Amino acid sequence: MAIVFGFEKLRSYLIGSHVIVYTDHSAFKHLLSKKDAKPRLVRWILLLREFDYEIKDKKGSENLVADHLSRIICNRKSKSSIHECFSDEQLYVIYPDPWYAGIVNYLAAGRIPEGWTKNDKDRFFHLLKVFVWDDPYLFK
Repeated sequence: MAIVFGFEKLRSYLIGSHVIVYTDHSAFKHLLSKKDAKPRLVRWILLLREFDYEIKDKKGSENLVADHLSRIICNRKSKSSIHECFSDEQLYVIYPDPWYAGIVNYLAAGRIPEGWTKNDKDRFFHLLKVFVWDDPYLFK
């Protein structure tokens, strides 16, 4: 269920790329070849067919990350159900431009960022001397 949940929530990142899934649950390999399945399994099978993935079986003692996560003791007193919603606030975060964005924009298109003072422009052109733009790479 965790693998299906991960594929479903990260669909936009995983479609079009080859994904290797390491699992210690060897029965997952046989999910797609199951003849008579319950509706939930059928939904999972249909979801998984959209992706290009490979399942590699690893024993639990060798798969240290999964082994550690399965052994975490949860001290919750109440049994809560699994939440189907997944916060997208971290998936779609837009970070500010990197420090070299102004250099690349100037070398590639000849544009200087707006709102700079004369001192900012002088420092920018002094720094610009050591960079070379060879499309699509920036070299120092």
